[in-house]
Amino acid sequence: MLAASGPLPAGPDWAYEFKWDGVRVIAEVARGPVRLYARSGAEVTAAYPELAPLADVAADAVFDGEMVVFDASGRPSFDLLAERMHVRQPARAARLAATAPVTFLIFDLLRLDGLDLTSLPYAERRSALEALGLDAERWVVPPTFSDGEATLAASEQNGLEGVVAKRLSSRYHSGARAADWVKVKRVRSTECVVGGWRPGERPLGALLVGTPQPDGTLAYQGRVGGGIPDRMITRLLELLRPLTRDTSPFAEPLPREDARSAVWAEPEIVVEVEYGNVTPAGRLRFPRFARLRPDLTVRDVAAEAAGGGPGGQG
Repeated sequence: MLAASGPLPAGPDWAYEFKWDGVRVIAEVARGPVRLYARSGAEVTAAYPELAPLADVAADAVFDGEMVVFDASGRPSFDLLAERMHVRQPARAARLAATAPVTFLIFDLLRLDGLDLTSLPYAERRSALEALGLDAERWVVPPTFSDGEATLAASEQNGLEGVVAKRLSSRYHSGARAADWVKVKRVRSTECVVGGWRPGERPLGALLVGTPQPDGTLAYQGRVGGGIPDRMITRLLELLRPLTRDTSPFAEPLPREDARSAVWAEPEIVVEVEYGNVTPAGRLRFPRFARLRPDLTVRDVAAEAAGGGPGGQG
């Protein structure tokens, strides 16, 4: 189940959680080794060997949560987590588990002892989850709160991503983006697909980004040059150069200044972009590169846009 972007809802019908800077993972325990699945459905068990003891907490259960890596200051670091996500070699995964261990933040219980709980209200699922007493070194059940504004303020004070509000009566809608869960980001940001780049003083001066359209093209959202560190330029070029193409993937001609010296790319790479607001033409004002999103696909971005435009539990 995915959260829709929107204003923070208020009232006694809602519970509030912090939005963590990680990746979504479903953990299944079924009388054997734990199996972990990414949001795409791909199995990612090999990437997180430190979660193997989770198999001992129940005979049969399915947990939903966020996989994060905390940095030295105790804040989630997506950069550190990015090193872990796609590792499948046991030896390398074990080394990374020792140097940058993950923590699985479990926020929902979907099955327990053979019973499917997805049709139960969120409040009942949460109560059943908390009754299991799951907190351990590598997994924890994070708190929920009843005051949305205070939770959002605490998120800002602690440098977290934002808040997810959940309707207490909501069922769990697998694979759906429902208004019963609402995500409120601390900083405005959206996921975009890279359709090319412009060289500048550095080999990559700015990314040309857009939103996927039904016909496979991109609706242009703007040129993103700020916030890209040198090491990320190297990584982006490693990903983009094999994807170069002769023609623009954008649905409309780009402004002359943006298209000048552009190198076009197949629209496959997803990035997160922070911005001030959106112009009537759909362009991002004051865009700034936030991070690479290897955990998301073009289809994810298209689904998010269809659900309400620029934007996890997300």
